[in-house]
Amino acid sequence: MPMTDEIRLLALSAVLGFVHIVAASAAGLGQRGGLAWAAGNRESEGEVTGAAARLKRASGNFFETFPLFAALVLAAAVSGRQGGAVAWGAELYFWARLLYLPIYGFGIPWIRTPVWGVAIVGIGFVFAGLFGWAGPGM
Repeated sequence: MPMTDEIRLLALSAVLGFVHIVAASAAGLGQRGGLAWAAGNRESEGEVTGAAARLKRASGNFFETFPLFAALVLAAAVSGRQGGAVAWGAELYFWARLLYLPIYGFGIPWIRTPVWGVAIVGIGFVFAGLFGWAGPGM
């Protein structure tokens, strides 16, 4: 059975989640004490600043939205509601979340929030398509 676009975008979004983890960890490692801190018991979280802090927040933000996106895409796949609004929503979510990481990491003001909004609209499209509230031609 071929992979649908929505499931492909879900899988790519999971890879993007992994990239978030690695980016936030790598950026914060130097500020927290390097490999000695990483290999230790980490009695303290070790605060980070600048890009490392932004990447940590971006990662947290991603993992607030990803479970909703994943659940809706999987529900659409199981119920045979792929295509249309579900496909558009998956595209919007993935590409917005892909852009969000570097935009937040580099600290580009006034763009981060609208890009986040596009990802949320994407989740809304998937939801609407799942429940048949959006036509198949969206």
